[in-house]
Amino acid sequence: MKRRINKVAIIGSGIMGSGIACHFANIGVEVLLLDIVPRELTEKEKKQGLSLQDDQVRNRIVNTALQDALKSKPSPIYHKDFAKRITTGNLEDDISKVSEVDWIMEVVVERLDIKKQVFDNLEKYRKEGTLITSNTSGIPIQQMSEGRSEDFQKHFCGTHFFNPPRYLRLFEIIPGPKTSEEVLEFLNEYGEKFLGKKSVVAKDTPAFIGNRIGTFSIMSLFHMVKELDLTIEEVDKLTGPVIGRQKSATFRTVDLVGLDTLNHVAEGLHKGVPKDEEHDLFAMPDYIGTMIENEWFGSKSGQGFYKKIKKDDGSSEIQSLDLQTLEYRPQKKANFATLEQTKTVDKVEDRFKILVNGTDKAGEFYRKNFAAIFAYSSNRIPEITEELYKIDDAMKAGYGWEHGPFQIWDAIGVEKGIEIMKAEGKEPAAWVKEMLEKGNKSFYTVKDGNTWYYDIPAKEYKKIPGQDAFIILDNIRESKKVFSNSGVVVEDLGDGILNVEFRSKMNSIGGDVLDGLNKAIDLAEKEYQGLVVANTGKNFSVGANIGMIFMMAVEQEYDELNMAVKYFQDTMMRMRYSSIPTVAAPHAMTLGGGCELSLHADKVVAAAETYIGLVEFGVGVIPGGGGSKEMTVRASDTFQKDDVELNRLREHFLTIGMAKVSTSAYEAYDLNILQKGKDIVVVNPDRQLAIAKQHALLMAENGYTKPIMRTDIKVLGKQALGAFYVGTDQMFAGKYISEHDKKIANKLAYVMAGGDLSENSYVSEQYLLDLEREAFLSLTGEKKTLERLQHMLQKGKPLRN
Repeated sequence: MKRRINKVAIIGSGIMGSGIACHFANIGVEVLLLDIVPRELTEKEKKQGLSLQDDQVRNRIVNTALQDALKSKPSPIYHKDFAKRITTGNLEDDISKVSEVDWIMEVVVERLDIKKQVFDNLEKYRKEGTLITSNTSGIPIQQMSEGRSEDFQKHFCGTHFFNPPRYLRLFEIIPGPKTSEEVLEFLNEYGEKFLGKKSVVAKDTPAFIGNRIGTFSIMSLFHMVKELDLTIEEVDKLTGPVIGRQKSATFRTVDLVGLDTLNHVAEGLHKGVPKDEEHDLFAMPDYIGTMIENEWFGSKSGQGFYKKIKKDDGSSEIQSLDLQTLEYRPQKKANFATLEQTKTVDKVEDRFKILVNGTDKAGEFYRKNFAAIFAYSSNRIPEITEELYKIDDAMKAGYGWEHGPFQIWDAIGVEKGIEIMKAEGKEPAAWVKEMLEKGNKSFYTVKDGNTWYYDIPAKEYKKIPGQDAFIILDNIRESKKVFSNSGVVVEDLGDGILNVEFRSKMNSIGGDVLDGLNKAIDLAEKEYQGLVVANTGKNFSVGANIGMIFMMAVEQEYDELNMAVKYFQDTMMRMRYSSIPTVAAPHAMTLGGGCELSLHADKVVAAAETYIGLVEFGVGVIPGGGGSKEMTVRASDTFQKDDVELNRLREHFLTIGMAKVSTSAYEAYDLNILQKGKDIVVVNPDRQLAIAKQHALLMAENGYTKPIMRTDIKVLGKQALGAFYVGTDQMFAGKYISEHDKKIANKLAYVMAGGDLSENSYVSEQYLLDLEREAFLSLTGEKKTLERLQHMLQKGKPLRN
């Protein structure tokens, strides 16, 4: 029988429980969120004359927790309306409702006795065959399942989400002694396909996989920092984006998570792994002990490794903790010669060899750090898992690392890694040496577009399971390349579908990318069936890099500037009006020109975590690559559905004028950047490219025909123009916008009104594109615009258009 999840019950509404509830709501599942009944009234409730029997009191804990979660930033939910999918209740009045759900998840406090009490009550109402799991981060699953019924144990296991559940993709599945294979297989697939997670089946060992390796990594740094006399700024510089980690790096991340939380996990490991060769490392160093005694837990207590203070002049300053004196001081800039050598190296994996060969303190740090993590990770196999790729998956999905320990080791070279380890007094596991002796020189290899890992028991490479649902560009880029230039690679995805992958800096769109897009469309029209635009960069595209346009404007080379902008517009129109279907697959930051490209594709297959918008106002121009035209077209298309035409046009005008950016792909529907019934959202980014390819192929096989260019766009002329001008005058008079902002807004108004036509008219797309280009060009000559562009260029930022 096919198991389906239509409704879940989440028991416990704390930070994790509410976050998990929100994420199930994100994917369309009905959620029952339950928590305990308060034992006493608040002062506010007393004044209101309420009693402990009133529903609003009995559900106060769960309702307050959920509302706090929904107000938090970043939001745990894709769209505010999705919260309607969550029903709240309490464990006394509503526990019988768990009989109606398909999956019960316990997310209460990390105490075995309390969890067992909860399970006692749940087992009274749970129907047979219902999944029941615990979101524990470390309590043994075996201990939780003891004494339960046979059906309970068969359908019970650990399902460990990482916080925040919407954003961190690791989903650890920890079987109990009697968990059925069917349950494990179902949860593994459900985590990947529906929840958008990286599912990892772990052994029932202390802290499982992610927190075992992650906590060791942090504790190793805690002990190392004093040995090398490093400041916290230096450690955060060394362990941040330069090695593919988040900007918060180490100490800022601990401040965000909470030092007390980390201490709890570390204490559990110190007690739980007495035979671990690095057992002593899980004991907090003295300076951390002092911080815990002082309750310097981080953001939640107002100070940790960093502290925000108010200065005498009223401004604020972030100060750092001096680990020698344990006093706060102004931050110090961290500089290392080794890091300077990596500035021109774009790919993170290519930096690791440079970093470990550094001759300064940074080089010494990386050798010690990597030696420790390589040795520890290799020696955890087979204790925490049989497969090395699961450790890498856990660290990438749970801790935001771009590369896991074994991938970093491969990048440095396995033999070089062992050499570094020996110099630091560390030893790899015996199986690593056996692997090398067998002639296998790496932990991973690529065959036929798939990634294979070294299987330790079999002593041979095996394909990582689950890849059939993915297309991994890193694995096919060279073998399937049909064209490339400095800005793009065009790959053959098979079945007659090409992919255009941006490879420019920050995936910005310049002349080389536009050339590549046009070449890809040419190839697809002649020899293929469809085209996808997708990449695996950190962001889909931050927009057009118009540094060249800035220089043209400074030199007043307006003919060349006009040609450059027109080339951008014409390329976007080719995305719309080619003879093959085009599909855009945006993810993460998709701004300016990246948004314009998506607006002109036949279909958008967006990752759920897509932050998309037209942000040109920020640099003093209007969208010039077809974005202003397209939002006018989309406004016009809503006119027939609504009599209040000016209001509809105003909504689209404000989307551009306020530089609105969606906080998820679902919010982009509200902005009419994504269109309901046409564009779709994919929760698992690993599956996005394969799904985009499927849609391109489906459109082609269903008989795709080149669209006819639009000449039926209704514009409102002076009716809209007058209303918009009054609005910008009022905004300027109220000092909400500057004179330059008013000028930009009025230029946009002119375009979206269709000019100063005396009455409502129907115009072509080309008519609007010409107005848009003229307005864009005129704004590039404005002194204020040039100043903004120059400022951004000096900061090294790509300019978004």
